[in-house]
Amino acid sequence: MTKIEPLGAEREPLGAVRERVLAALRQEIIAGRLRPGDRLVERELAERFGVSRVPVREAIRALVVEGFVHFETPRRTVVRRLTPTDVAELFELREALEVYAAGLAAARATPRDLAELADLLDRAVTATRADDAEAITDINTRFHDRILAMAGNSLLISVMEPVDGRLRWLTRQNEEWPQLLTEHHELYESIASGDPERARAHALAHVQANYRSTVRHLFGETEAPRA
Repeated sequence: MTKIEPLGAEREPLGAVRERVLAALRQEIIAGRLRPGDRLVERELAERFGVSRVPVREAIRALVVEGFVHFETPRRTVVRRLTPTDVAELFELREALEVYAAGLAAARATPRDLAELADLLDRAVTATRADDAEAITDINTRFHDRILAMAGNSLLISVMEPVDGRLRWLTRQNEEWPQLLTEHHELYESIASGDPERARAHALAHVQANYRSTVRHLFGETEAPRA
């Protein structure tokens, strides 16, 4: 497992330490360094981060609420294994919200917005050529975050926020990077056209293609059966 430098708890309030531990663990799960079924042991994590067990315990509880880990028993906490139902439900939410956001973004995007989106695509090209999975995941997340911001609807952003981490986790499961890059270029062009209907159509096709790729990777099927 990747070594993480101590967080300097003696200089930070407990809440700040908790947030840093939480962010570090969440990123390890999203990046695949902590894998489904891996156990989270308070004592071991506290030693690795150089903090007390209290912020670790609180961070683990937050990860349970966010849907990343669960208690197999009262004394055993593990990273969740995504079920077909988990994947289907998250993609249903993506389809509803991201398609709507793309239409708004097409209607409201400024030249500066589009330039920032184009810059992220340029970075995605570089990361894809280098086959840098972690960089690709980060850039793709920022790409979709930028579209949400361009939509100009703060309520839409607040609705997406509680599941953002799990959506990033799912995005990491899709390793068909060249195809993903092509879809993002098409989505960019549709938003840049200023045509909301075209943008919604491309966003819908993108989410559905991403769903199929993720299901193939996780379950070896073309469609995730609902439990």
